[in-house]
Amino acid sequence: MENSSTKKTAIVVGGSSGIGFETCIRLVARGYNVVNISRTPCKITKVTNITADVTDGPAFAAAIKKACGKNGAALLIYSAGFSMAAPIEYAKEEDYKYLFEVNFFGALRAIQLIIPHMKKRGGRIILIGSLGGALPICFDSFYSSSKAALEMLCRAAYGELKPYGIKVTGVLPGGTSTGFTFKRKIYNDEETGNYSGSVNKAVAALANMEQSGMTPASVAAIICNLISMDNPPVIKICGAKNTVFRVFSRIMPEKVTLNLNDRMYNQ
Repeated sequence: MENSSTKKTAIVVGGSSGIGFETCIRLVARGYNVVNISRTPCKITKVTNITADVTDGPAFAAAIKKACGKNGAALLIYSAGFSMAAPIEYAKEEDYKYLFEVNFFGALRAIQLIIPHMKKRGGRIILIGSLGGALPICFDSFYSSSKAALEMLCRAAYGELKPYGIKVTGVLPGGTSTGFTFKRKIYNDEETGNYSGSVNKAVAALANMEQSGMTPASVAAIICNLISMDNPPVIKICGAKNTVFRVFSRIMPEKVTLNLNDRMYNQ
């Protein structure tokens, strides 16, 4: 039987809930030494927890170094995320900067920190993006923007790291039924001003789409299937319905696509 010193290490950033949590369950079952890095612990018995905030550069760097230990890491999954519902006009700088720190710059830091540990033996990096990066989520434009940037980062990293045997994939779920829906920062009516009615409709429509969407377990299963592939895709869209939606969004005229997208959020 493998002991903890001979098992491959998988680092999950944001494994305390949702997609990250379900991924941890499957990685443990596959025999990985799973290390979760997040602000709150993952309550899976065989998961090692390191407390760190991805927006705190030095603390996050120390956490990655500790997670890698002497033997490095074979797998990095970045599943941390933050969402906010606010009009562009009234969005506060500290809020959208924090969102990008969590959704994009945290992922960038994770990649930069893990590369030296993977260069000699190769490895896999999986970043959890969103279909919201392909089409804007009404009044959650900063989330959409950060996920669009994350997808491009995946594409760029794929080319740069391929010579070192490091395989990079961006996983794009659509609406997924997790607690993420209820953690979203939502500006109140006073903060949204004349947009308040539209914001409330969009938030309700988005919540309904998420809670009636895929389960986090089904997304985690897709992630684990990617790990088993010798030649994984650069971008993986979760679910047949979401795949069709993505294809249509690319071949239809942009104004038609955006109008249909707005109707989803009752705009």
